[in-house]
Amino acid sequence: MTTATRTGSVGTGHIRVEGRDKVTGAARYAGEIPFAGLAHGWLVLSTVARGRVRDIVTEPVLRMPGVLAVLDHRNAPRLHTDYAGLLGTSPDPTCAVFQHDRVPHRGWPVALVVARTPEEAREAADALVVHYEPQPHDIDFGADRPDSRPAEGRTPAVTSKGDLEAELAASAVVLDAEYTTPEEHHNPMEPHAATARWDGGRLDVVDSNQGATWVVGELADLFSLDPSMVRVRSEHVGGGFGSKGVRAHQVAAVMAASVLRRPVRVVLTRRQMFTLAGHRSPTVQRIRLGADADGRLRALEHRSLSRTSTVHEFVEPSAGVARVMYDADAHRTENRVVGLDVPSPTWMRGPGEAPGSFALESALDELAEKAGVDPVQLRLRNDTDRGPVSGLPFAGRNLRACFEEGARRFGWAPRDPRPGRRRDGRWLLGTGTAAASFGAGVMPSTAAITAQQDGRFTVRISAADIGTGARTALTLVAADALDVAPDRVRVRLGDSAFGPAMIAGGSMGTRSWSWAVTAAAGELRERLVPGMDIPPDGITVRSDTTEAVAALAHKERHSFGAQFAEVAVDITTGEVRVRRMLGVFAAGRIVNPLTARGQLIGGMIWGISMALHEEAVRDPASGGLVGADLAGYHISAHADVPRIEVDWVDDPDPDDPAGGIKGIGEIGIVGVAAALANAVRHATGVRHRSLPIRPDRVLRAGRDA
Repeated sequence: MTTATRTGSVGTGHIRVEGRDKVTGAARYAGEIPFAGLAHGWLVLSTVARGRVRDIVTEPVLRMPGVLAVLDHRNAPRLHTDYAGLLGTSPDPTCAVFQHDRVPHRGWPVALVVARTPEEAREAADALVVHYEPQPHDIDFGADRPDSRPAEGRTPAVTSKGDLEAELAASAVVLDAEYTTPEEHHNPMEPHAATARWDGGRLDVVDSNQGATWVVGELADLFSLDPSMVRVRSEHVGGGFGSKGVRAHQVAAVMAASVLRRPVRVVLTRRQMFTLAGHRSPTVQRIRLGADADGRLRALEHRSLSRTSTVHEFVEPSAGVARVMYDADAHRTENRVVGLDVPSPTWMRGPGEAPGSFALESALDELAEKAGVDPVQLRLRNDTDRGPVSGLPFAGRNLRACFEEGARRFGWAPRDPRPGRRRDGRWLLGTGTAAASFGAGVMPSTAAITAQQDGRFTVRISAADIGTGARTALTLVAADALDVAPDRVRVRLGDSAFGPAMIAGGSMGTRSWSWAVTAAAGELRERLVPGMDIPPDGITVRSDTTEAVAALAHKERHSFGAQFAEVAVDITTGEVRVRRMLGVFAAGRIVNPLTARGQLIGGMIWGISMALHEEAVRDPASGGLVGADLAGYHISAHADVPRIEVDWVDDPDPDDPAGGIKGIGEIGIVGVAAALANAVRHATGVRHRSLPIRPDRVLRAGRDA
């Protein structure tokens, strides 16, 4: 092993180490890997929104060509569901398939048809007749739901300090406004797919997921297995965004493999993903702000209502963003939830922060206008060095640097704050800004590094690269920690056999894994002596960061950013065009600028989609989605995306043994919708408090103004 100091790899652009395999097709995804004797399962989903299954007519289907079995609540293996999983909550019963005859929402899994080929399975599933006893359903979501309740989940439902009403009464400027966001869906490029098989008494699952450790734990609990008897592999994953946890298809595949004693693959269709992969709940958010004449906050209240299913409580914690961004003498936040006859929502890129920032940052803009203060200056005047709720100091909060650099590069200073003043032919032009934040947490992980005889090193960690470039980032981190060139490092991941590790979620993956890799590399370097003989099987060192992570509870850790946008609005057609965007972020030490830029730009594009296009609509009569596919669910396309620039400022974390790395997968989407809504207000003089800002809403607002 070399002892010479070399130029670091972290911080320099590096193409994806698996890039060639992906573009040539050598990289195999979960639904592509062949198995001898493979059978295929096809899920059958309910066509009623609430009720019971009265009968399932299986006999004709079992006689169809290639059909091997039909599993439903009458013959499926029994599951154990009374446990707390990796995230500290009980499992969503949607994944515990075929345990009873109740139907809590449209699209509930009622059967699995297994056949020799996917075509035979699909044809038989389409032919399966299911009789229901339908019951009245309720999907009506709105601010006036009397049955909403405080949402006690991962964070407290309510935080409060000071006398809110008194501070509002004493404020020179007051804002009281309601903002709404719709149901939104995440559909990664690669569908959810899992193949289950029994191998010598052990369960082997090849899957597309965001954390093999997570899936092992859930499957072991559900099927009452020792975790050591379950192996989950997910070497390549084509996107996740929060949706690829434990879902119905994995459990159904394990059930069928257990019954048939042969490998069974279950792949969700695109339409099934709109029901079974989770979604972002709609929200209704009320913001009340009170400030002095110069815009300094005296009172801040952020209340959010979200929707969940009747079988599983998942909270979209939109009020949480106010617990980080701005302080006030009186400060109150609340997350509430109401259970309706709909599928369970789940994590979706920027959970809580994405919709919460739309409301809070739109409200800050409205307050700035009322106070006659520049929107950038208003945010800087309300910057804080401690968590407004926790009271803990921030381990780096360079929001000011983001706004100052962003304003300079965007050309914010010459902006005329008066709305409707700039034109380009038929287009009204406007600019807007918003702040962004997202947690920079870290969780315990394990890693192993082997020094090989040929001078190379193999890193093994059960991380998940869901398209973010994690495999490449860990290669660079390991190379620097070992003081070798990246081409001497091979990173293997996505295999639960490598030991427990954090999932790819919450923008905590790369940071958590990097700690474990750095720790293992440090110990390995201590064991290696220049010129020593390496045995044929190499020298392996394993690390566990549990104790190191536990020592970090004394500070708040977040990434921050400033979003800037310019829009053009055609008031005759209602069309909103984004002309340019700039995001400047304080997101720790950037491991790979090449993939980091892609992550941040990708998040900002999603923010455009959120602001202008995305909106899932449910039919009140059926309880189901209208246009549950990528043709009916509108997202930003190439023509909608302008020139987008991203950059970052220095953001060290002195307590981070891996060099101050933070996650960047989610902060890019945060604040974008608000920046665009604020820009539309500046262009037209009309404030839009509901997303998306559709052409019909622009036209209607223009007529009503």
